[in-house]
Amino acid sequence: MDGIGTYKDETKAFDLFLKSDQIDECLNTQNEVEKYKFEKNLKSAILNNSIAQNDVGFFYQFSKGINKNEIKAFEWYLKSAIAGCADGQCNLGFCYGNGIGIDKNEIKAFEWYLKSAENHYAIGQLNLGNCYQYGKGTNKNETKAFEWYKKSAIAGCASGQCSLAYCYEHGIGTIKNVIKAFEWYKKSAIAGCARGQYSLGYCYNYSIGTNEDETKAFEWYKKSAIAGCADGQYNLGLCYECGIGTESNEIKAFEWYTKSAIAGCASGQYGLGYCYDYGIGTNEDETKAFEWYKKAAENGDAVAQNTLGSCYQYGKGTDKNDTKAYEWYLKSAENGDLTGQTNVGYCYQNGKGIDKNETKAFEWFLKSANAGCDTGKYNLGYCYEHGIGTDKNEFKAFESYLNSAESGNVKAQNCVGECYHNGIGVDIDVSEAIYWFEKAADNGFKEAKEKLNNILSYIYKP
Repeated sequence: MDGIGTYKDETKAFDLFLKSDQIDECLNTQNEVEKYKFEKNLKSAILNNSIAQNDVGFFYQFSKGINKNEIKAFEWYLKSAIAGCADGQCNLGFCYGNGIGIDKNEIKAFEWYLKSAENHYAIGQLNLGNCYQYGKGTNKNETKAFEWYKKSAIAGCASGQCSLAYCYEHGIGTIKNVIKAFEWYKKSAIAGCARGQYSLGYCYNYSIGTNEDETKAFEWYKKSAIAGCADGQYNLGLCYECGIGTESNEIKAFEWYTKSAIAGCASGQYGLGYCYDYGIGTNEDETKAFEWYKKAAENGDAVAQNTLGSCYQYGKGTDKNDTKAYEWYLKSAENGDLTGQTNVGYCYQNGKGIDKNETKAFEWFLKSANAGCDTGKYNLGYCYEHGIGTDKNEFKAFESYLNSAESGNVKAQNCVGECYHNGIGVDIDVSEAIYWFEKAADNGFKEAKEKLNNILSYIYKP
């Protein structure tokens, strides 16, 4: 006798369970194949088969052959995990980490991922590495993150291979090694990880650990995009827009930007806004451009935040609002966008959306210039020349103008011409003045062309 005071009857136990309210929702399913699989696993789960218990949890979580029920999913994962199933322990950790069927609890998520990882489950090792990398449910420890990613990768987990490659690429928990990064991205990509495919394409695109190969970059971006990676979809759109590794096709660019944007990729949302803004693969629509720029900006994209600020400043696709313009420029600047930093300086210099403050204007121009922004360098030169927010210093003004001019800034090229012509921060040199006025004029700066004509007419005056 296996039961309490009776013989164990597995069939009767299962039949009784089917009659209970726990299985009612299954009877409404139209997917008979999934229903059959569910009932088969359920029969084993009731008899304490830990693998089947995990599978039943999966059925409930993802509505496979039964109506979705996250609370029951959690309950079955818990049974499986307690019984020692590494897969169930990992899924239970995922429930705790994401608040599925239970209140979110990152500490418990970490604990169950640890059990799963120590039971040699590759996905559990991957998730444990993620906890250590970002300090979820435990103290941040990049060395341990790297170690667990490596275990996961060696065990054959494609996502673990991708995460290990990322560590090698950026020197997280280990010495930076782009060649190893490329190798692990390649393993991950071949194993079918969409993120790994995107990253491998990126390596080929920007010669990270391998030679640049735009055709291969395009091919891997495409695989990633088709597999549903939002970043891959964005980069595929970029390839079609700019003709990277394939022929330029603005309609396809627009289509892939749309997919990426809908999937929540901030870069894709910005790219879609840009398409609507400039009529790339679709009709121009400033209102839609503004809407997508806003989504991207709210999603943390620094370039989009600057562009959204510009929309508010000039009333493009929305009502003009200098205060909102300043606020978005500031978000962009604080997130490291150099143009955003320059625009914050502009707002402070001119009292746009914020009280005028020339000292702060100078500080933001300096920050932008030091980071390499040619517009920031030009504005910094202007501040030094005219003593805006700092002491007047014509030598520094000339130096800043020259740095900006050499980076291609047309206004700075004109100013360098002025400096050489009038001896501002440098000795007068008419030849150099002509050279820089010509450069600015060739780049479409009308004022430089007029000055050039005046100089030449004076020199060659009969």
